[in-house]
Amino acid sequence: MKRMALWEAKHPKIVIAIALALIVPAIIGFIMTRVNYDIMSYLPDSVESVQGEEILDKTFNNASMSIIVIEKSDARYVAALKEEIEKMDAVSSVIWVNSLADISIPQDVLPDALKDIFYSKSSDSTMMLVQYKYAGSSAETMQTIKNIKTLLSKNAFISGVSAIVEDTKELSDKEAPIYIVLAIVVALVAMSFMMESWLQPFIVLAALGIAIIYNMGTNVFKGEISFITQSIAAILQLGVTMDYSVFLIDRYNEEKLKTSIREEAMANAVTKSFTALMGSSLTTIFGFLALCFMTFTLGLDIGLVMAKGVVFGILTVVLVLPELVLIFEDTMNKYKHKSFLPHFEKLNNFVFKYKAVFAVLFVLLLIPAYLLQSKVDLYYNMDKALPQNLISIQGLYKMKDEFQMASTQFVIIDDSIDSGKLTKLENEIESIDGISTVLSYNKVIGPAIPDDIVPDKILDICKKDGKQLMMVNSVYESASDELNSQIDEMTAIIKAYDPNAIVTGEGAITKDMIVTTNRDFNVTAMLSIVAIFILLAVTFKSISLPVLLILSIELAIWINLSVSKILGAEVSFVGPTVINCIQLGATVDYAVLLTTRFREELHSGLDKKEAILKAANAAERSVFQSAVVFFVATFAVYLVCNISIVKGICSLLARGSVISAASIVFFLMPLLYIFEGVISKTTFGWAKGKKAASVNTENIAKEENKNA
Repeated sequence: MKRMALWEAKHPKIVIAIALALIVPAIIGFIMTRVNYDIMSYLPDSVESVQGEEILDKTFNNASMSIIVIEKSDARYVAALKEEIEKMDAVSSVIWVNSLADISIPQDVLPDALKDIFYSKSSDSTMMLVQYKYAGSSAETMQTIKNIKTLLSKNAFISGVSAIVEDTKELSDKEAPIYIVLAIVVALVAMSFMMESWLQPFIVLAALGIAIIYNMGTNVFKGEISFITQSIAAILQLGVTMDYSVFLIDRYNEEKLKTSIREEAMANAVTKSFTALMGSSLTTIFGFLALCFMTFTLGLDIGLVMAKGVVFGILTVVLVLPELVLIFEDTMNKYKHKSFLPHFEKLNNFVFKYKAVFAVLFVLLLIPAYLLQSKVDLYYNMDKALPQNLISIQGLYKMKDEFQMASTQFVIIDDSIDSGKLTKLENEIESIDGISTVLSYNKVIGPAIPDDIVPDKILDICKKDGKQLMMVNSVYESASDELNSQIDEMTAIIKAYDPNAIVTGEGAITKDMIVTTNRDFNVTAMLSIVAIFILLAVTFKSISLPVLLILSIELAIWINLSVSKILGAEVSFVGPTVINCIQLGATVDYAVLLTTRFREELHSGLDKKEAILKAANAAERSVFQSAVVFFVATFAVYLVCNISIVKGICSLLARGSVISAASIVFFLMPLLYIFEGVISKTTFGWAKGKKAASVNTENIAKEENKNA
């Protein structure tokens, strides 16, 4: 390692040239990486509602559907709009009244089955269904919805899952670059005041920027990433890996005091830092990798990208940053200034004075914080994650208010069931509380008309390959307890007629997503704790230290989520899972830094009090610097973001960085001091500090006696 580091230090321009050259394929990879805007697509294939979506797609070409609501327009305009939409290549069918009856028939003469479905109760609005040939989040469907929007008048609205996904795409594509630029700007400002050179933040961000480009570019090997990952990955990577850069530069400044040769000093700094950085980064990587065990594979998406980002961060810190520092060192020195980082001596003396109080407070907060965070209110439906002025959200409320269609489910049932039983089944479904309408072949065409004389275009919408499709509308919103109970009741009814029948659609998929993510939350939280516990136990050769370190950060996580509950704020369903793994993995480094420094000071011969105060004074400056950059980057995005899922995650991350840092100062420091005796007995090699302190005390006493 030393030989390679020395070669790099002596050839900085070659290393930088290679690093810059690699940016080109990374940018190409970034451009080629598809972004997935459909959160529901991350559910596992084993879920029945997902299997139902597959049947809708392959059999009925109906995996993606939009609903267009048109207010106060005559039938000729609606018919003309329908005709224009039907011409689009990605549209498989458009269903309106004139698909089943002649447009010349007066509305009040139409069968009730048609009026109830296609017209509002007031008869001021009508509705048409648009089915697409491709998956709901495919590029073809997205472009088609965009084209449909250009045809709509001011009193026409398009909604449905695919339309919401398209609005999400437009908003995310517009705002994501703003997030990155804003995070970089505020991080630069914060770092400029905390570092000792006005130029140093630019050098650090240049190296980390290269790591971010590499990380985002190599996502091409995954094929696609979620829009959530795209929005937060760069910001998270910046916040998590920034302190690695500061650590290396500080180490380089220390090594320069030992040798006058800059290249030698940098090689020594890289060699000595690499092992420490790898050990520190492993806790963060383990935290991210815990997300990969979610059956809801959005966790795999975020976890893999972020773990990869930490690896690239470490590599650029030891391979690229040293060369940038050597090249621009003279300029950095030219623009040196006094760091505005605060000193923590007074605060630490205060905490130490009342250490017993803070230790008791720590214990008292554990249970209520845990219980409160477990009751945080979650939301699962995307309409709460987007601005209310978007056309898809406006359309959703029009469907709810005018057609009693807060959500729509599809029932896939065996076509061999006779019409009498189907009529009975439909009546039973309609009798369930909250069901507004049922659209089925049996209700619209009627059992008396043979299939042979029904046009294939109509027949294929409802019947195909031995299966029959029904559309069931509900007045209850997706993810509500009422709808989930309604789906359970409806499933029980249809299974009595056909054990292989499937209920799918937005509400059914959301219900399965609730069950899946609740299970994932518990699994990933436990996995991240166990993995980091084992890593800390091996690193410190201790049983007691991992307990104290993890509890100090877990309490910070629980307090973070509890604040949302206290404020009455709803949190995205992915929020607690992501925060549990990321906040634990990213900020346990704060605890490791303080503990490692405490052990070093004990081994240097200081007594317990002197060691903890000196360790806290030194470590907390690094903790503060890292926490501030993490906070300003994520909080700035929170302020400008209009996508609630991303906004909520950034809010939790910003608050979490501050709470974790505070937990280290006010709780971990007193706990390390109070339990030092227990730590000494349960940690291999810890007692060396006591021996050193004892020897140091004896030497001081001898020196005093000699002088006397």
